[in-house]
Amino acid sequence: MRKNFGTKSWFYPLPVLIVGTYGEDGQADAMNAAWGGLYDADKVVLCLSAGHKTTANIKKRGAFTVSFADKANLVASDYVGIVSANTEPKKMEKSGFHTTKSQFVDAPLIDELPVALECRFLKMTEDGNIIGQIVNVSADESVLDAEGSLDFAKFRPISFEPAHNAYHVLGEKVGSAFHDGAALK
Repeated sequence: MRKNFGTKSWFYPLPVLIVGTYGEDGQADAMNAAWGGLYDADKVVLCLSAGHKTTANIKKRGAFTVSFADKANLVASDYVGIVSANTEPKKMEKSGFHTTKSQFVDAPLIDELPVALECRFLKMTEDGNIIGQIVNVSADESVLDAEGSLDFAKFRPISFEPAHNAYHVLGEKVGSAFHDGAALK
């Protein structure tokens, strides 16, 4: 038997996205955004409210990065989601994150987060969602396998679990996509 919960923002898994931008003063900023994902094969969508400094930065600078929070950086990743750069000018310093300018867009890469999408701002939709074009995906060598591909077990990304406001680590392989279902053909 099922239990009904009504309308909830429960979507599983929700990646923990850390959005990096530069402000008008050139200072790096980052925020934790659980509501976002792929918009198309080469685009991302972020559901950010207009009051976020990150939203203003994206519109002014025309670029942003999306890094995936991982287990090793859970505390700093949570911190940049609960503190606003509108009220805490030393947010990045206090988080412990360090940044390097992207080679592809006018936005910072967060050194501690090993996988990032580097995006050019395309548009804001009528309901306020930000759409960005992925111009590069970069990954630190520490999360690559011997063949140079992303190794999910080394990466250890986290997911947000909205029913209990919890983070969970992802990583266990349980099957092979586009293969295992062929057994039912």
